[in-house]
Amino acid sequence: MESATGHQYNNGSVKGTVDVAGSNKPQITSPSIHTVDHANDSPSTSPITSPPYWHQAHQRSVSSASIESVGHAGITLQDNTDGEDAKNEACWAKSVYIEDHVVINGGKTNIGNIGAFVVWNITVETLHGGIMRIRKRYSEFDDLRLNLIRTFPNSSGTIPPLPPKSVISKFRPKFLENRRAGLQYFLNCILLNPEFSGSPVLKEFLFS
Repeated sequence: MESATGHQYNNGSVKGTVDVAGSNKPQITSPSIHTVDHANDSPSTSPITSPPYWHQAHQRSVSSASIESVGHAGITLQDNTDGEDAKNEACWAKSVYIEDHVVINGGKTNIGNIGAFVVWNITVETLHGGIMRIRKRYSEFDDLRLNLIRTFPNSSGTIPPLPPKSVISKFRPKFLENRRAGLQYFLNCILLNPEFSGSPVLKEFLFS
């Protein structure tokens, strides 16, 4: 004979079983059963603190929780944000700026300044308010990008290209400004990505 097991509702209980034909009636020990409407409840958000660049991508809500089990006593929800929390802890930089550059002169000849190159002044602000200043050439950015692609082949699509090279225009103000903006965008994408920010490849770039 088919039957349904009773459940607990707001301090009241339904005991026994209910027969399909109605031969057994449930014994109700509470005068009423209250239902709660959750339609207007606002979703709770994860307490994870992320850098501004990743805040939108990593914002989690209770809707992303998984159902661990469904039993007679009710539904249990389990929030699986621990992995994301640990991943985001790898992010230590808040922002990256390339403020200006310095032209290092080479040997002067009749055909120009042979061997001259540009060094970029980079400022990294950490999540804890610290400031880090480094100086890098374009060739060092190029090496960093190639090493990242070798180390993270499955994430190469998230590594942006570097601004183009030019033998003729490399010291012209407009070209240098476009290059500065492109290199700054590249560094923000790398340093604010938790997958890359703690890697030995990036540490070698920053501290060598």
